[in-house]
Amino acid sequence: MSDVDNQRSRGRLSGQVYETLKSRLLDGDYPAGSRVSVETVRAEFGVSKQPVMEALRQLAADGIVEILPQIGCVVKSYSPRDVVDFFEVFAAFEGAMAGAAAKRGTPEDVQRLESIIAAATARDHQPGADESSAYRRENRDFHSAIHRAVASPIMSESSRRLWDLSDFLINTAGRPLPLGYVTEERHSEHAEIVAAIRAGDSEEARRVMEAHIRSTPALILGDVLADQGAAR
Repeated sequence: MSDVDNQRSRGRLSGQVYETLKSRLLDGDYPAGSRVSVETVRAEFGVSKQPVMEALRQLAADGIVEILPQIGCVVKSYSPRDVVDFFEVFAAFEGAMAGAAAKRGTPEDVQRLESIIAAATARDHQPGADESSAYRRENRDFHSAIHRAVASPIMSESSRRLWDLSDFLINTAGRPLPLGYVTEERHSEHAEIVAAIRAGDSEEARRVMEAHIRSTPALILGDVLADQGAAR
């Protein structure tokens, strides 16, 4: 096998490890501050150390793990203030996307969004880990459909890392599986966003989306956020 073939093979392996570990991290399978053992991952995937380290370096660049000297790979921890600050920025970004979708979206785009909501609300909702994981994927599908309606590759690509960090914070920064118990309410908010997009009301689409995203820290942090507010 040539050097180029070796590089391609190693790249495919590291990509597989990266995608699997990222999915687990975004679902909250690894608590914040816990170690990710290179040897354990290497043995599970049956690969050498190099593709595992490449995958972990990519996850570190995403902001969801840290590689620390003398310690190894650790799931990154964020403070309550970090969480609130992130969702303020994220709300503005997704609000801009929803506003643009209201201006640019076609009837087919709206139908796609409505179909996603219909499928999500029609299934049986059982609070817990499975519900949290199912909602994470439905939520990404919904917002990806909004991005598709905007038809801006640069905005969609910028959004990917934000969405990964959002999912990670939701499932590691506070209460266990916070969205596994409020999915029906969240889908109802999605329906309000779609109604504004369908009406072509850019300002309302932006407003409702921003409110939807800004409500997330309270669900994640609960009493911690309330106590901080009372202390100010």
